[in-house]
Amino acid sequence: MFARFTEDARKAVVRAGILALDAGRPALEADLMVLGLAEVRPFTLTSFTASASDVRERVDVGDARSLLATLGIDLDLVHRRTRIGADAPGAWRLRRSRLRPLRVTLYGPLGQIPLAMHARKVIEVAQWRPGPITGEHLIWGLLADWSNGAARILRDSGVDLPELVREIGMPVRRAA
Repeated sequence: MFARFTEDARKAVVRAGILALDAGRPALEADLMVLGLAEVRPFTLTSFTASASDVRERVDVGDARSLLATLGIDLDLVHRRTRIGADAPGAWRLRRSRLRPLRVTLYGPLGQIPLAMHARKVIEVAQWRPGPITGEHLIWGLLADWSNGAARILRDSGVDLPELVREIGMPVRRAA
């Protein structure tokens, strides 16, 4: 499923998967997709003003870092030493199950994690648009489903959502 993804868009999805695995989550959810996009920034959108730290404050990524620090262990140092090359996008695969077509799983050197319903919808909506799948397409997928919480995270992080929607060229439904 990664065949049409640009390298940077693929990095953002892989980063979200690594964050989900590190947090011990049972599935990759839309909130971590937002954080992955904020960290990698695979786009040139001026209206996406949220920094990775702004988004991280609003997303639960676990608290292993502070717990290990009390024991004198630097988690960042451990990751640098043990994960060399594990975050390379080419080492990861995104696959749909043949037996369960609604199940999409991210496989990589650090493990595998299924995509929760909202994260799967992000990928599927991004694929509807023609051409290569970019970071803008992923944001389109995030904002296409207002029930996934991504819009709230972005709004609370200071993003002007109407401007972001205009900048990515997303059609806006008007109430009758």
